[in-house]
Formats: sequence, C-alpha cells, structure tokens
Amino acid sequence: MAGHSKWANIQHRKGRQDAKRGKIFTKIIKEITVAARMSGGDVTMNPRLRAAVAEAKEENMPADNIIRAIKKGTGELEGVNYEEIRYEGYGINGAAIIIDCLTDNKQRAVADVRHALTKFGGNLGTDGSVAFMFKHCGSLIYEPGTDEDKVMEIALDAGAEDVVTDEDGSIEVITPPNEFLTIKEAMEAAGLKAVLAEVTMKPSIETVFTGDDALKMQKILDALEDLDDVQDVYTTAVIEE
Repeated sequence: MAGHSKWANIQHRKGRQDAKRGKIFTKIIKEITVAARMSGGDVTMNPRLRAAVAEAKEENMPADNIIRAIKKGTGELEGVNYEEIRYEGYGINGAAIIIDCLTDNKQRAVADVRHALTKFGGNLGTDGSVAFMFKHCGSLIYEPGTDEDKVMEIALDAGAEDVVTDEDGSIEVITPPNEFLTIKEAMEAAGLKAVLAEVTMKPSIETVFTGDDALKMQKILDALEDLDDVQDVYTTAVIEE
C-alpha cells in the first residue's frame, strides 16, 4: 500500500462515474422500482426507497420520472419485473469482485457477466467465494482539509460506527446500512457535504494495481459496469493511475 492515495483513487473513480452519467438515470429508476415493489411506495416507511429517491434528486432526476418508477413498482403502472442477483468473481491476480444485478432475464445476466470477466482475464466464482472479504455498510467520504473534530462529533452523535482519517487527509464516516441516510442528512445539516456518499460493500482488504495489471483490471471493471443488467460493482482492487 506504500504510496497509495485514497483521495486520488476516489477522484479517479468519480471521474469514471461522471463519464458514464448516461446510465445513472436507468440504474436509479430500476432501484426505485424494485424498492417500491418490495416494501411499498411510501418513502417514509421504506428506507431503501427513501435512499433511492434521495439519490435521484441529487442527480436532478425529474419528479415525474421518480413518480412513474414508484408506480411501476407498486403495480399502479405496468412495468418490468426485475430480479435481484449477486454474482461473485475474480479479476487480475485473484482480486475479488462482487457484481450486483437487477435483471428481467437471469440467463442473459449471468452469460454477460461471465463473458465480461473471462474476456479480460477474470473468472466467475461461486456464491460466497469472495463475499466474506466485504462489509455491507454506508460510507461518507470528506475531502482533505475538512474539520476532523467536527466530522467525528456530528457523525458519532448521529450513530456512525466509525470515523477513519486517511494519511492523505480524507475522512471516511462508516455507518450501518439502514442508518446511512439519517446520518448523511445529519452531517449535511451541520454543513458537512460528502464528496462520495453511498451504501456499499466495503472491502476488508485492498490490493493496489499499477501499470499493465491496473489497465487489465480496469478493463474488467469497465466491461462489467457497462452491462445493462449491472447495478453496482465492488472490488478489493485499488487502481493507481
């Protein structure tokens, strides 16, 4: 991990996400639809839906799109019935990968995921093969220079599990998944806006990739993220520019 800058990696990741903004609305709409189907269309009673709607608003999604997605989920409008599927696999040098999908065709999804992995040197694993290397949690990351004492005070008072300051000065607040949005809102009310905020599968170990291996690993991740059925990709790999 020598020389690894968490902040630089976050900026690299955000840049790649911004370049793929065309897919973001589609992903959020699918998440809203599934959340509404599972637990109803009332955001006050459905934490998953509340989080998805909050993300939609942050991305400036029109309100009509949000309402339609909720109604498709509750059955008030006709819509696609998506199934949640998680795949586990390996990238370059055995780096662990988790791929979360929302799909209306399980056979297509697994075929596409397998192809994306094997095409660039990875392979599909079995259920549980890498999941133990990740923790399901909320993550709020603040840029270097943010008031560490203030972050810690507000976060812990709001119910955060931990506050970690990296060597590069960035600060990460780790939350229980179901408390993520409440803690995020408490932080924002105190004037603390995270540069990256998400419920994620956080790796317990990380492997830094540089040079050709980094390029190969990034190709695998890009190929997976470009699949229509893929919602999220998590990995133990850290890509150094």
